[in-house]
Amino acid sequence: MSHSSEPRPMTARRSGPLRGTAHIPGDKSISHRALILGALSVGETRITGLLEGEDVLDTAKAMEAFGAQVTRLGDGEWSVHGVGVGGFSEPEGVIDCGNSGTGVRLIMGAMATTPITATFTGDASLSRRPMARVTDPLELFGAQITAREGGRLPITIQGAADPLPVRYRTPVASAQIKSAILLAGLNVPGETVVIEPEPTRDHSERMLAGFGADIRAETTKEGHVITLQGRPELRAQPVAVPRDPSSAAFSVAAALIVPGSEIRVPGVSRNPTRDGLYVTLLEMGADIVFENPREEGGEPVADLLVRHGPLKGVTVPAERAASMIDEFPILSVIAAFAEGTTVMNGVAELRVKESDRIDAMARGLEANGVKIEETKDSMTVHGMGRVPGGGRAVTHLDHRIAMSFLVLGLASEAPVSIDDGAPIATSFPDFLPLMKGLGGDLG
Repeated sequence: MSHSSEPRPMTARRSGPLRGTAHIPGDKSISHRALILGALSVGETRITGLLEGEDVLDTAKAMEAFGAQVTRLGDGEWSVHGVGVGGFSEPEGVIDCGNSGTGVRLIMGAMATTPITATFTGDASLSRRPMARVTDPLELFGAQITAREGGRLPITIQGAADPLPVRYRTPVASAQIKSAILLAGLNVPGETVVIEPEPTRDHSERMLAGFGADIRAETTKEGHVITLQGRPELRAQPVAVPRDPSSAAFSVAAALIVPGSEIRVPGVSRNPTRDGLYVTLLEMGADIVFENPREEGGEPVADLLVRHGPLKGVTVPAERAASMIDEFPILSVIAAFAEGTTVMNGVAELRVKESDRIDAMARGLEANGVKIEETKDSMTVHGMGRVPGGGRAVTHLDHRIAMSFLVLGLASEAPVSIDDGAPIATSFPDFLPLMKGLGGDLG
């Protein structure tokens, strides 16, 4: 889909047992970071397993605009000839990040301490999302920033000519805020320090260390403290991108709720800062076996064997939310088929994602016969072991909402439709053929 695609209504229908192997695309978070750190390194970085969804491709185009040489060599295989820390050149045009909050926030951080000027924009969904949470700390480095009312895109950043080191406590647990600050800190003399209320996904720290940065993390009385020494020479290196646990969640969920299903999902990241959904599913009684644990590209991975079986409602603690923030929409679908009540706490961040995901899931589930309760920071699903279906969900240009309701329809008694499946291409362009290949009736 292009950023101006016509809506693409879709419908999912009750399916027979799902069988086969689900080859999930590369992790989106790691794909963004591999391109950006490759561009900030000296030499050629070879990337394999890169997710080729629109969000990541927009980041690749942005790195080219800032002067890196980015070449696609084959399926998921890319080469990035970097310009080094502080080596970004001023782009000739506006940087369009499409639908990607991760892409725009990390790229703004990466250029904010280089004395160049760049303007960032995105699609209608991204332009509604808050950016001040990132631009505020970037101004502390000395960057000058002009934004639309409410701190929203389009945003123009004049990078700091003489950047100052920053010690910053994040107001919310957000890997995007942390990563933007760390990337900005690369071109700053001295130490940049980020203090988180609780640990968030640590892909940036792992990859920065792998590229040669001096970075350390520790838990103190202040919180989770990450310290980066500025002005390193990042060294190009090969990056093998593991498969995305957030994308894997949709086929896993489908197998758990469609009777008789049994699927395998190879090579999925088991990074402990991303593993909250799978911890929760095991608490619900999900039949998931993690086979052949190993390490790929500096990340722990495993093969998943997933079978349908009975599930029970659970309470998800607020402190787990950061490790599964993208998976709450699909968890609410699974919870609808469980017996008993599932309470999801600490989910306020969902209200400022691609859409207000709490509201979108609540309204769509209600339309399909599921009882929901919500607060600003929680969502409660009253599972019945069955879902009537027959409703239509509004996706609000949100890929995860779209995929979640299509999975819902695979096990509901009546078909479930969505108003627009086109945004799925931003993160998981092969979602439909993959699900159909397992036996799903959708499209």
